[in-house]
Amino acid sequence: MNYIVRHGVMRFLGEYEPVPEAAYARGQEVVVRSERGLEVAEVLCESTPRAVQLLSEPTKGQIVRVMTEEDHVHVRAAQEREQAAFLRCQEFIAERRLQMDLVDVEQVFGGERMVFYFLAEKRVDFRELVKDLAREYRTRIEMRQIGVRDEAKLLADYGDCGKPVCCNSHMAVMPPVSMRMAKLQKSTLDPSKISGRCGRLKCCLRFEQDVYEEFQQELPQPGTRVVTAKGQGRVLAQEILARKVLVEFEDGRRIVVAAGEILTKLA
Repeated sequence: MNYIVRHGVMRFLGEYEPVPEAAYARGQEVVVRSERGLEVAEVLCESTPRAVQLLSEPTKGQIVRVMTEEDHVHVRAAQEREQAAFLRCQEFIAERRLQMDLVDVEQVFGGERMVFYFLAEKRVDFRELVKDLAREYRTRIEMRQIGVRDEAKLLADYGDCGKPVCCNSHMAVMPPVSMRMAKLQKSTLDPSKISGRCGRLKCCLRFEQDVYEEFQQELPQPGTRVVTAKGQGRVLAQEILARKVLVEFEDGRRIVVAAGEILTKLA
C-alpha cells in the first residue's frame, strides 16, 4: 500500500512507497526519500488512483521510517542552521548589491541541499552568490525565485477568517483568481477586503466559483422575459446562492421569484 504524503516548506504532495513495507496512519510524521534527498513528511492518506489523479505534478519516492525523537532533535538543529543561513545569505546579498529580497531558507532533512527562496522584480544573476553559499555550507545550493503568493505560502499564518491561510495548510497549487469572480459572487470590490495576506485576490473566491457558475446556469439571465404564476415580467437581477431572481412584472411590481416558480422563458 502506497501513501500520499506532504513534504517540504512548499507543501509538495506525492505518492510514496513504504520501504520496507509497513502501515502508516494519517497525520504520522515520517522520513521520506524524495528526489531532493531525505525529507520530513506528513502522511495524509492511503494512495488510490483517484487521489493520485487529483495531484498536480506529484512527487515520488519512498517512506523510510516513522520519525524518531532523534529525528526531531535533528530537525530543531536544522531550523537553527536555517536561521543562521538566512542572516549570512542576506550579508552576501548586501555585499554583492543584488536586487533581491530573501524570503526563507530550507535545509533538506538529510543535508543534501539548502534551498534559498527569494523575491525579485527582474532576473537576477546569482551565480557568484551560489558560490559564496556553497563555500560557506559545503552542500548543494538551490536558489528559487518565487512570487508574492508563494511568499505568503511560506510565511503567512492566519487569514481574515481566523483560520490558517489556505496556501500554508492544504493548498499545493495556487489557483487563478480574477475580479470577475468577485463580481459574480457579489463580494465587495474594495481591494483591501478581498485581498489575502499576499496582497492578491483571496483564493477562497476561486474555491466557491464552481458552485456559483453551476447555480447561475439554472437561472435566467437579467433582461430575460419570463412567465410565472404571478404573470409575465422581466428579470432584473439574480440571487445565485438562493436560486432566485428579481422579476419586474408588467404592472410595475418587483418580486423575488424562485427558479422553480418560473414556468417558461420568452424570446
